[in-house]
Amino acid sequence: MDELKKKLVVKAAAGLGNQMFMYANAYSSAKKIGYPLYIDNTSGYFQTKNTTHHREYSLNMFNLSAKEASKNDRYDNYISHNYKKLIRFINKFQKKKSFLTDPKGIGKKTFYKKIDNFFSDKVYIEGYFESEKYFFHNKTDILKEFKIKDSLIDKNNKYIKLLKNTNSVSVHIRRDRFVEPDFFKDKGSQPKKDIKLQDVIDYINKSISYFKKKINDPKFFIWSNNFEDLDKVFDKNNFIFIKNNNLINDFYLFNFAKHFIVGPSTFHWWGAWLNQNPDKICVRPSDNLNPSNNNDFWPNSWTVI
Repeated sequence: MDELKKKLVVKAAAGLGNQMFMYANAYSSAKKIGYPLYIDNTSGYFQTKNTTHHREYSLNMFNLSAKEASKNDRYDNYISHNYKKLIRFINKFQKKKSFLTDPKGIGKKTFYKKIDNFFSDKVYIEGYFESEKYFFHNKTDILKEFKIKDSLIDKNNKYIKLLKNTNSVSVHIRRDRFVEPDFFKDKGSQPKKDIKLQDVIDYINKSISYFKKKINDPKFFIWSNNFEDLDKVFDKNNFIFIKNNNLINDFYLFNFAKHFIVGPSTFHWWGAWLNQNPDKICVRPSDNLNPSNNNDFWPNSWTVI
């Protein structure tokens, strides 16, 4: 087999947190089978009639080792997109696999399954693979891959010292996906999952009580994509709102938190997972607040509240 022809191409899609799961799994898979890794950063974002929301490729904020895929390895127009559907269907019946995606079980729920197949020279991966089980064994490498480019971050951010000098606990409240309480002016967009923000708030309050008993003088810092009316629930005198940052610097600040009340968000999941505080405590909600379709989404080491 010609080594130069071997390659593994990962399709990036959806938001930043999902893109990171896709890349981490592909990175570990490529390393396992000895193939160079390439990123298809366009096929997941060209508009089809089934597109319901607009996202953009964001992994370029990191110092990734993978290269961008060539035009021949992308499916970013209607003709190639439909051609991929055909050859992917045919490949289901072939011994050597050219296409990989999440395994699905009852109710189309995904779950962790060891990737162990006979592969073609070129492998195209598309899917979410939202479980640390796919890449935990390469965590040291993943930490390096997801290092933000220095040129994009504000190392003099005013919140860094506050996070460092307190028993800081990171809280993340996402407000563009879940059903919002009536007392919020902004009801958000049509929810993708039937998760009520009030249930998220109840989980956060229980977690706050947990940390007040668990650690000395915790300070709670709230990240959110929309702070409107949050002071109706979380008093600014008792909580610090991480405001006026862009997505990159919000993500960068997760590095300095001591502990995490992990919300139902892949963005916050990654902030907690990548944080290197050796004494960190991560709590997470019960499975009814799982934002992922993957049954193995939550790490076993995190405490359920």
